[in-house]
Formats: sequence, structure tokens, C-alpha cells
Amino acid sequence: MRATYYSNGKLLLTAEYGVLDGAMALAVPTKYGQSLAIEPSNSKSLRWESIDAAGKIWFKASLDPGTFKVMSFSNREVAQTLEKLLGRAKQLNPEIYNKVGGLKMTSQLTFPRNWGLGSSSTLINNIAQWAKVNPYELLQNTFGGSGYDIACAQHNSPILYQIKEGSPMVESISFDPLFKDQLFFVYLNQKQNSRDAIANYRKQAFAKDALVQELSILTKRFLQIVHINEFESLLQHHEEVLSKVLKMAPIKQKIFPDYFGAIKSLGGWGGDFVLVTGNEKTPDYFKVKGFDVVIPYRDMVL
Repeated sequence: MRATYYSNGKLLLTAEYGVLDGAMALAVPTKYGQSLAIEPSNSKSLRWESIDAAGKIWFKASLDPGTFKVMSFSNREVAQTLEKLLGRAKQLNPEIYNKVGGLKMTSQLTFPRNWGLGSSSTLINNIAQWAKVNPYELLQNTFGGSGYDIACAQHNSPILYQIKEGSPMVESISFDPLFKDQLFFVYLNQKQNSRDAIANYRKQAFAKDALVQELSILTKRFLQIVHINEFESLLQHHEEVLSKVLKMAPIKQKIFPDYFGAIKSLGGWGGDFVLVTGNEKTPDYFKVKGFDVVIPYRDMVL
């Protein structure tokens, strides 16, 4: 019998980095995500296929359905990651799959793999749904991270996310800016490695408690903003706060100093998407500079 699971992609609007240490963050699920279809197979193995947003198979593997050990693969690194994910899921739930016979598992993205909208978190959440295990626990046993992306995978509305005493606290909220038609997401043409970004954050010297408190306050202010000019000031202030901690120049100062609106990094600085304020001229500005993926807020956020 065929079973299908689906998880939403994610974007972290506030408290990047600080969310790891307990700061309250505002995050939004995206209209893009990833599905996982599972069905019985006539083969004696577990056949895995990963399909990209264009409908092309970009990874294939064959695994032992009892141990989830990889027997053949098209990419060694991806195969090792898959084996680790399924193996950890089986450790969390030994009864995950004890039937005789094979399986076909097909994972399909609805966004390009390099966009950084959560190809890993959506996969983890889908596998966790199938295996009936805690997705946050599966995340910590594999990739690590704050877990906000798992929360987005499971929610169909914006959320406030915070780690309290080691446990994720998630609150569904209404965040629907009156000025959302003046907001855009721009892809920076490169995917940021989350683990490298976190490692850089961890090696910085700063007052952690003060940062957590300030970012939490900023997150709450984001929910109260009514006018676009206030929102732009808040974006700029948020960038300045983290710029001092990371010892990195804000993305606007570094790449787009002549842009007329505000720009804020999302997630790990230096890659993936940025949030920008603007108008009908915004797409042309970025496309002239070689950044072709400019998505209006209403077309991105679920």
C-alpha cells in the first residue's frame, strides 16, 4: 500500500544564529517543500530515488531493507547521509520496517536543491513521519541545529520558535504584513553550509545572554510593525546587531550598497536567500546584477 508524506520548506526571518542559544525567532514555512512516497516493491531491496524540482532523478541507491545498509549508489556522500538517517531512525524505532519484501522510496523536491529552503529538514521530517519517531530527536542524532526548520516542515503558518531548557517551543501565529507586496526574497546564487556558518558563530567572543535577549526583543517588535519604514529600520538594526557578533559586514554593505531598500540576511550569512524591501523596480535591480531569482513574499510564504 502506497503512503505519501510531505513537509514544508523554511525561511528564518529573525534571530539567525541566536536561535541556537535560546533566542525567540520568527520563521515561515514556504509554499515549496519535499514529498516522500513509499510503496511495496517486488525486489528484495529498498530502492531509493531522489527527484529534483525539474522531475529528474539526481540520486539513486539500493539498501538492505532490514539494516538500511547501502549496497549500491550513484553518489557516495549522499548515500552515506541516507544510510545514517535511516539507521538512526531504526535505532529510535526498531520496529520501523520488519516485513519480508522490498520497498521503493521516492523523495521529490518542489524547489531547486541549491535554494537552501530545507532539503535536509524536509527529508528528515518525512522520514520521521514514516518511521513514527520524533523528528527533533532524529535531527539532533544526524545533522544537528536549532530545529526551527523541523517546526516549519510541520506547520502551515508562521511560527515563533524558541529552545527552552533544551526543548523546542513552537507557537503558530498570524504574521501577515500590510506591506507584504513590498517584500521580496532574493537568492544569492550560492547555498550556505549551515554547519560552517554555525562553527564560525561558535568561535566568536560575545555576551551570549545579551544577544539572546536583544534578538528576542527584535523578534517581538517584528510582529508589531505596521509601516514599511519602521520595518526597514528594524531590518537594518537586526543586521547591525549580528554584524558585530559575526565580525562580518551586512550583505547590503558588502554587495548591494546602492540598493534603495533594506536588505536582511536569512539563516547563515553569505548564501541562500535574503529578504528585501522594494517595489516594482526591485526585480530588475537584482537581475541586472546577476541575481535572477527574485520571489515576491506572497509567492514564497505559505
